Amino acid sequence: MKPKYSLPVYVLLLLCATVCAQSDLHNDPVYSGKDLGVRYKGAITSFKIWAPRASEVLLRLYAAGDGGQPLEQIKLLPARQGIWETIVHKNIVNRYYTFQVKQDGKWLDESPDINAKAVGVNGKRGMVVDLKTTNPVNWAKDKKPLLKNFTDIIIYELHVRDLSISPTSGIHHKGKFLGLTETGTRNAAGEKTGLDHLAELGITHVHLLPSFDFNSVDETKLSLNKYNWGYDPLNYNVPEGSYATDPYNGNTRIKEFKQMVQALHNRGLRVILDVVYNHTANLASPFNQFAPGYFYRHKANGNYSDATGCGNETASEKVMMRQFMIASVAYWAREYHIDGFRFDLMGVHDIATMNAISDTLHKIDPTIFIYGEGWTAGESPLDESLRAVKQNTYQLHQIAAFGDEMRDGLRGPFADVKEKGFISGKTGTAESIKFGIAGAVQHPQINYKQVNYSKRAWAAEPYQSISYVSCHDDNTLFDRLLIDNPGASEEDIIKMDKLAQAIVLTSQGVPFLHAGEEMLRTKKGVANSFESPDSINALDWNRKTQYKAVFKYYQSLVALRKHHPAFRMPSAQMIRQHLTFLETNDPLLIMYTLSGHANGDKWKDILVILNGNRQARTVQLPPGSWILAADGDNINEKSIQKVTASNMLIPATTACILFR
Repeated sequence: MKPKYSLPVYVLLLLCATVCAQSDLHNDPVYSGKDLGVRYKGAITSFKIWAPRASEVLLRLYAAGDGGQPLEQIKLLPARQGIWETIVHKNIVNRYYTFQVKQDGKWLDESPDINAKAVGVNGKRGMVVDLKTTNPVNWAKDKKPLLKNFTDIIIYELHVRDLSISPTSGIHHKGKFLGLTETGTRNAAGEKTGLDHLAELGITHVHLLPSFDFNSVDETKLSLNKYNWGYDPLNYNVPEGSYATDPYNGNTRIKEFKQMVQALHNRGLRVILDVVYNHTANLASPFNQFAPGYFYRHKANGNYSDATGCGNETASEKVMMRQFMIASVAYWAREYHIDGFRFDLMGVHDIATMNAISDTLHKIDPTIFIYGEGWTAGESPLDESLRAVKQNTYQLHQIAAFGDEMRDGLRGPFADVKEKGFISGKTGTAESIKFGIAGAVQHPQINYKQVNYSKRAWAAEPYQSISYVSCHDDNTLFDRLLIDNPGASEEDIIKMDKLAQAIVLTSQGVPFLHAGEEMLRTKKGVANSFESPDSINALDWNRKTQYKAVFKYYQSLVALRKHHPAFRMPSAQMIRQHLTFLETNDPLLIMYTLSGHANGDKWKDILVILNGNRQARTVQLPPGSWILAADGDNINEKSIQKVTASNMLIPATTACILFR
């Protein structure tokens, strides 16, 4: 595939974006150093911020993270490239601080710096921290679980609070980072919950919804149980205080976040952090207290642009924003041992910045996995050819995007909750499913004209495609199926659910599960539950007992994928060589083979049959004897039964997998 522009023109556009980013309307100088922020070194602490249009900057030191008068007030001195700095020659560890900038004759709000690594309650003051003291026991020996290929990943998307807050969880530290460290937790029927459940399910990566310091929850009033997903950033480099046992002590949230990562690693689970650099909670953000307007994109009339639907969008192409994003993810990777990053509305960011982020992270750890939403929520003034949108994924360096072609082909479009998909018997969806099965890479047997959204492959390699059918910001799969299949029996709904996930977990690319789907999670029909109460969002662990057979099926699908590398081929060339779609002459029947010991699989040939019809269908099998390994109810990798006949009856709404 070729870029929209010829190479010279494309390079010129990127250069133009970079050069134009060197200054904004105010011709602000940029700073190339890597020492911004607060640096504690025992007897001295340095403070350095970038405030290019300031006429004066004050530093205030406090005893606490809120309330009280300043212990000391210090004037910062101007330096080159918009820098203001000072050094305090005494040990001020655990003191809290703010900066205040004077610009155009007006004092802006007191605020921690944008690079703050520790904060007090509600993130209104930074804290001088000795990071070594926040390390758990044996943190230096923390070991990441092994990862050979990105296509070996199986992602589980989880909200920290949702996991443990329900009384059914059996977890002591409800709604906290430490809730993910507890072992031996059970529901009333004795089923494993929490961390033990995640390990039992067999997934490889836990994707945590935003767990940095966000704006919407008042950490001084946690008894109100206010809920939010966390897509309203306040302090990007600090863990969220409401998930800590003590939000007032800046050290606590740091240590407990590290304990959580360590506990997950010890159980063979890697950790992905959901990051939201595309917008800030509001325009009173720390960004605007140091360089008003600089970090954001603007319309031609000077107003803030809003491609995020949140009132603003950041300008990743500007030098200081790009440097901030790179430094921030690198900090999380090094200090917190984070194994991956999911970028919210990645399509807002420019390609050059995302590639610089990837290059930096993969120098730290080549196994870090990066992916994001390859779209925006509105129009952006930055030309789409320069942005990290889905159709530009092939230009990204080891970065994946969500495949909404498969998602909406399976269950129906995001924009119409009552519209059915393949798993509910909707015709015209097969090519969109095949697009996802092939990992969004170019495949000669796919009719791209019939794919729902993309009319060409957008992934250069399969690891760049995230296969999924649901996630946090929509109805759960179970709820969606109830909505668009009124009158269907629960038995039929479960068949649809299992068919969907059988397709996701046997497709090429990287599969992604929404937390609780393995026990038919419900949010009671609420899709956009970002501030709904726990009664809507919490995982109800009793459903694991109620739907134990469904959990077992999901668990077996995960194991099947992990045991058989044919379902996770690492290259597009290998997929084209080994994956062959078979003609069925039925718009709701997909058949394909993975042949020739694909990717070193011990099974020579694998036959996958997907019946989206509401009735059973008889299919003609490729010549020879086959062994049935999955039939929609059971998965047995040794054998459910031998199939020697040339025809086979495939039950309605069922995935069958055979091998030889």
